Amino acid sequence: MPGLLSSPVCLTVICFLSWSLRPGCAQIRTDEVSGVQYGHMQSNVTLACGKSQIGVPVAWHLNHSSALPRHRVTPDGALVLLHADLSAQGNYSCHDDRGLLLHSVILRLGHNPGLLSVSCQVPNHTHVRCSWTESVKTFLPAKYNASFRGTGQEWRPCVLDLAHKHCDVDHPAFWQTIHTLRITESNALGSETTSVRFRLHELLKPDPPESLLVEGLEGHPKRLIVSWKFPASWPLHDAFPLMFQIRYRPQGSVYWSEVFSEDGPVVIFDALAGHLHQVQLRARDEVNSDSQWSEWSPLFVVRPWEVSSTSESPEEQPEERFPDNFFPFSTKPEIATAKSHNSVHPEDEGNLGLVILLVLFSVVILTTVLSLIFVIW
Repeated sequence: MPGLLSSPVCLTVICFLSWSLRPGCAQIRTDEVSGVQYGHMQSNVTLACGKSQIGVPVAWHLNHSSALPRHRVTPDGALVLLHADLSAQGNYSCHDDRGLLLHSVILRLGHNPGLLSVSCQVPNHTHVRCSWTESVKTFLPAKYNASFRGTGQEWRPCVLDLAHKHCDVDHPAFWQTIHTLRITESNALGSETTSVRFRLHELLKPDPPESLLVEGLEGHPKRLIVSWKFPASWPLHDAFPLMFQIRYRPQGSVYWSEVFSEDGPVVIFDALAGHLHQVQLRARDEVNSDSQWSEWSPLFVVRPWEVSSTSESPEEQPEERFPDNFFPFSTKPEIATAKSHNSVHPEDEGNLGLVILLVLFSVVILTTVLSLIFVIW
């Protein structure tokens, strides 16, 4: 067997096989992949060709194509992309004059992060949610870090939700006057930190009341009963009372009447009989006068109670109705509500006139008697 391996024929075969496998081994040794390279958009981006030698010609490909964006090649084989834009992104590879792969890299282009636009919502005394939008579209994957603190307190994390670009803080120090939120955005090209300061008691804005229900009161064609539930996000105990504002109007009117209440249900006494009414409701922290009103609840449309047409005789039916665009109350909501509760009936006007006549008659009699007494004296 050793003699066979040392024979001229066997040695020739071994040499041939070694020579034929040499290119493959060379390709494996010189194939270098550096992963992902990041560059600034609209700038010149340089891609190195691995271990290429100066003066040795190389060929660059983009996504396996020899068509390249505007560029130049340096003497050491590096590719310089001139004022690269998004179309220049892709998988770049450089090859020697025999077509062997020398180097490959994935190019991603973008911008540095910029300052964020931050807004915070405080739906109750125990929760803060801050959201943000980017002022600069970076076109690159970003990481965020957020922290929150009150004046003189330690920084605490603001729990991130990257899918919706917001963060949450539970049980903030509401008694602190000023609070600060700090958000840092970073990507492969750099980072930027945004800080915002705000007052929680001024941002406090409850969610709208829920389950608004408005019904007519049987037997009373000018009354409506309004009921609702507290917002689900508001803590239900006496430490955090809410003030509610109800506004209502006949459908088609441009003027609202208003009623304020600390609890429900509430009865409206001056609805316009026979007309559809629009009713809405909102809430605000009763104790904190600097807090904000919630958004209005969705419109609720209702008609006051009406006598059934089958139970009315022709004589009982009214001879005329107000047109839809006529509403016999003041344009000021508070005054309109007050007037509707103190309206004067025709019977009251007659009684008032009789009283006035009796008073005048008494004054005349008294004056006459006093005059006689004075003359006699």
